[in-house]
Amino acid sequence: MSALVSEVGTRTAAAAHNLVKVYGKGDTAVRALDGINVAFQAGRFTAIMGPSGSGKSTLMHCLAGLDTVDSGEIHIGQTEITKLNDKDLTKLRRDRVGFVFQAFNLLPTLTAEQNILLGLELAGRKPDREWFDTIVNVLGLRDRLTHRPTELSGGQQQRVACARALVARPEVIFADEPTGNLDSRSGAEVLDFLRMSVRKMGQTVIMVTHDPVAASYADRVVLLADGRLAGEIHQPTTESVVNALTHLGA
Repeated sequence: MSALVSEVGTRTAAAAHNLVKVYGKGDTAVRALDGINVAFQAGRFTAIMGPSGSGKSTLMHCLAGLDTVDSGEIHIGQTEITKLNDKDLTKLRRDRVGFVFQAFNLLPTLTAEQNILLGLELAGRKPDREWFDTIVNVLGLRDRLTHRPTELSGGQQQRVACARALVARPEVIFADEPTGNLDSRSGAEVLDFLRMSVRKMGQTVIMVTHDPVAASYADRVVLLADGRLAGEIHQPTTESVVNALTHLGA
């Protein structure tokens, strides 16, 4: 299937083929996704952008198995997730996908270390302590592991959320406006880490953002408008993203 190959010789981490998602019925129906075909390379950092209402968050939620689709196919690796039942979909999200959201979603009664390891604990999996140590050291969280979320800055909380997403070694990390609640310095730290996780750890990151500066950290920007693909930018800069969004009316 051509939609599952983005470039010859590269492995695809996630893909959508003829994806349609409709909200509402009849005259009030909105086609949030209108026949989208897109593939995301493994080991790359991709940003999804577009004007408000373009379908970017809907696309990410569908790709991650957080929302259903009306028609079309979604693959994570070689698995077509649109055919999975609820139990298998839950298992896939737990074992093969990581999430970083705008809201940090940390449990306030747990320490940073406990929050990082919670997903593995719930799955009955033992952490790879060497991998855990690598992530913690890279993120600069070593001296914060015993702190609870209220004792951490926003940037530190988001770094804990990034560590939680990475510790299970997922095939794909989906990041939904990960810097939306952060100041520019903390946001840059999180984006630096996401980019480094791709370049040095081989991670795959797919990020939704409205911020051209955040998008400039990615290897590629996928542009949406009115639920359809509207182009892409390779090796984006802040300026190239701003220009593209201006042409889309964002």
